[in-house]
Amino acid sequence: MDNPQTAIQADTAAGGAENPGPMIVGENVVKRFESNETCIEVLTGVSFEVYRGETIAVVGASGIGKSTFLQIVGALDPPDRGHLYMEGGNVYAMEEAALARLRNEYVGFVFQFHHLLPEFDALENTMMPVLIRSNDRKSARKKAEAMLVRVGLENRIHHRPAELSGGEQQRVAIARALVLKPSLLIADEPTGNLDEKTSDRIHELLASLNRELDMTLIVGTHNMRLASLMARKLTIRDGQIVELSQAGE
Repeated sequence: MDNPQTAIQADTAAGGAENPGPMIVGENVVKRFESNETCIEVLTGVSFEVYRGETIAVVGASGIGKSTFLQIVGALDPPDRGHLYMEGGNVYAMEEAALARLRNEYVGFVFQFHHLLPEFDALENTMMPVLIRSNDRKSARKKAEAMLVRVGLENRIHHRPAELSGGEQQRVAIARALVLKPSLLIADEPTGNLDEKTSDRIHELLASLNRELDMTLIVGTHNMRLASLMARKLTIRDGQIVELSQAGE
């Protein structure tokens, strides 16, 4: 299949675009890690729903399973048990090629470390997802330039990562994640290495892009200022997902 949305909608009932149901469903998700004959169950059978356009913060101390949860939801790491559905399609039942297309086109990722390729400039880094999909350099350049302008880097597009500030590097990473306008953006500690002022600008950018692109945004963070911008706050306690009524609760 050329379109990953075709794959994830394979099990969806007729009228999918008008279906008011959840965009993402997790059912009895279990994830464990084994080390030196010790088994730690980070997720102990969690079920959850995410709706299109939502903003969600996954908060809490290091080691509770925030990154693990985000990697499962983002189709990066399969659970040991349970199922993840996107638009009704069983994600981890897909063939590897379809799963790779899903990650490339349907889900965008931003991490604490920008993971930009140092030998390429901002424009070339941002073009990468488009080139992976089609190898159409003209289209890739046009899309990348437009997204770099949107994140405020129109005067920095030909600078390499080493020539950019930390905040600018993260803006390039955001542009790269969104260049194909994915339905879901997952950001894992996106401002963990930035100062407070720069972090606030990135927070505002993410919130603005969520509204503008009508994408679903799930952020893992220690930063309560960022969490406060999200409509829902979740934490993981004893392997279960708990919804918080207040960001600091």
